[in-house]
Amino acid sequence: MTDNAETHAEKHDPFAALRFRDFRLLTTGRFTAALSEMMVSVAIGWELYERTGDAFALGLVGLVQVIPLFALALIAGHVADRFNRRMVLFITQIGLTACGLGLALLSATQGPLPLFYFVLLMMGVFGAFYSPAASTLLPQTVPPEAFHSAATWSSSAWQLAAVLGPALGGALIGILNSATLIYVLYALGGAIFMVLVLFIKGREIKQSREPLTMQSLLAGFRFIRQTPVVMSAITLDMVAVLFGGATALLPVFAKDILQVGPEGLGWMRAAPSIGAIVMIGIIAYLPPFKRAGQTLLWAVAGFGLATIIFGLSTSFILSLAMLFLLGALDNISVVIRGTLLLTRTPDEMRGRVSAVNSVFIGASNELGAFESGMAAALLGPILAVVSGGIGTILVVLAVARTWPELRRMGKLNES
Repeated sequence: MTDNAETHAEKHDPFAALRFRDFRLLTTGRFTAALSEMMVSVAIGWELYERTGDAFALGLVGLVQVIPLFALALIAGHVADRFNRRMVLFITQIGLTACGLGLALLSATQGPLPLFYFVLLMMGVFGAFYSPAASTLLPQTVPPEAFHSAATWSSSAWQLAAVLGPALGGALIGILNSATLIYVLYALGGAIFMVLVLFIKGREIKQSREPLTMQSLLAGFRFIRQTPVVMSAITLDMVAVLFGGATALLPVFAKDILQVGPEGLGWMRAAPSIGAIVMIGIIAYLPPFKRAGQTLLWAVAGFGLATIIFGLSTSFILSLAMLFLLGALDNISVVIRGTLLLTRTPDEMRGRVSAVNSVFIGASNELGAFESGMAAALLGPILAVVSGGIGTILVVLAVARTWPELRRMGKLNES
């Protein structure tokens, strides 16, 4: 693979993005960071529960990490647009590496829990700047004609990390009966990414010269609101996460409905990521979508239907199949939305648009888990999941009617 590879070939090239050295470096770094992050999320939960025996201690983890995302996202987006994105990404990795070493020290010495949570808060702070910087550096590593391939392979790397990370983290804890080594590996992952970032050259792009004002901070919101296909794609993705509560309630279904125990729960958790990885392979080898808007609408509607079937299923095999399908269909949405953000966003606004997108998705993840829990408490788990699937389909119909531009959208690289 070389940077001089022909990218405009007549024949569809499933490996187009991977033929560029900068993209390989960035994707390898992001995979390493995601893998270590998935491992450390298991370690944090295990260690805190071992030390406190209190479920509330686990809830605080999400809280201290999501607060910086909401508080700093707009500033982080502005920074990613205003300054050198490679350097922003490099600095975030220095911070996250230091946090990993801090957690390792606190774990080895059984340090005070308030300090443990402070380190987690700092991880959230650096993470708020990491996401816009990494997302906006990606289009500098490939030419525009390879954006669809780049979005596909980036999603593939994340999904693979989502499958391997928790398994590796859990296995190491089981062998060592300690989380300390995982924090060290998290720091090592950050250090590896740091080194890889230094070797990324990146093509020159137009950067924002706007000073930090309320108007410049809100520019990402305005751009999304004024770009119908982007707004509708983000709305659909949010709805799928918000109402598609099947994954949030998997422990309930595994224990009380399907009665498959922790082993079955493990398979149920893995099924969506396996489905996503299979779909990534299909998308990579097929030519780009010719009717991307209709494909997105059908994918999210199918997501809703699969959610309904999962909610009604009393068969473990059928439930696994629906979870596999949920992951596959969701990945279609992820790739289309990711490609739209790459192709439709001006270079000088990528950071702010990416920051707004991360807030929307982060909020829908948190609110989705809350909504699923509340609905299950009020309606029961089956009705909660089924009603969520119905709600998803109804929103697809509403989006298709509200934004006809999405229905008419053809290829993703067309304006």
